[in-house]
Amino acid sequence: MADDQKTIAIAGAGSIGCYVGGCLALAGRKVVFLGRGRVVDTLRQTGLRVSDLDGRDRRLEARAISATDDPVVALHDADIILVTAKSGATGEMARLIAAHGRSDAVVVSLQNGVDNAGRLQAGLPGQRVLAGMVMFNVVQSPDGEKPLRVHRASQGEVMIGDGVDGLAGLLHVDGLAVEARADMKAVQWSKLLMNLNNALVALSDLPLARQLADRRWRVILAAEIGEALAAMKAAGMAPARITGLPPSLLPTVLRLPDWLFGLLARRMLAIDSEARSSMWDDLERGRATEIDELQGAVIRLARQTGIPAPMNERVAALVRQAEAARRGPPGLTADKVSGGPRSA
Repeated sequence: MADDQKTIAIAGAGSIGCYVGGCLALAGRKVVFLGRGRVVDTLRQTGLRVSDLDGRDRRLEARAISATDDPVVALHDADIILVTAKSGATGEMARLIAAHGRSDAVVVSLQNGVDNAGRLQAGLPGQRVLAGMVMFNVVQSPDGEKPLRVHRASQGEVMIGDGVDGLAGLLHVDGLAVEARADMKAVQWSKLLMNLNNALVALSDLPLARQLADRRWRVILAAEIGEALAAMKAAGMAPARITGLPPSLLPTVLRLPDWLFGLLARRMLAIDSEARSSMWDDLERGRATEIDELQGAVIRLARQTGIPAPMNERVAALVRQAEAARRGPPGLTADKVSGGPRSA
């Protein structure tokens, strides 16, 4: 698997897919992007710009990019398939891989939530499917900007299951740190805890750094995470430690005064001013969100274990209202989201 000429298919050329695939292509890996409409057309015509908060700003010319909307072209010869499609497209992607991919291709889910690798495996019996998780935020340039730009706006790496020797090394390139882990389910739940904030960014219409710096919003996030941790404990599950802070301390740290939180959570606040959340982008573009894979996963586990999860339920309901309204991020206040002033 260390052969850097193996073909890597990016199954879902959105923000994450274009960033991951762009870094791999810039490092000389053989990459083909599978996507739709505007993104594929833009990649073919004007190329791709890949930047990050560490100062890298690189360009892939159109002639150096293989991008297609044809799953036969993208998947037929792929040795590795990185699934970066939204969670709602997981079933469709499994069907496409089953129909057009090689049975010996390694499939890696680089998607939000905790269930997508299992869904892919269910649709691809006998195939090697690994769970993965992208630990950083990527923002995409507005419609019409050319070339398409994808910008990594926070620190973090990609974590993948450790079932294939050499795979992490093959994918680990400049601008894209990749680590193999044996505890991917625990890693996924840890990432989900922080991803509960995606909905708050979407509802507030605030940049991520500004929203996280405001205790009124952090108190809501702390309540969501507290409910998730209680449900996980009742289910006999424990999240992995993937940052300097133990997950169990997140609710306490998030509730600290702004000045003290700023001192203790420097890494959490090391975010580019451009950063929003993928859920904000979904509302902005009138697309379905991944609320059922984030707050929804907590709500399902809470119901299974008999743990109340009122804040996750409220946030999920507000996001669904915004989805139905199709007017973009609603710009709600923290009091509106929480249901009233919160002092604890």
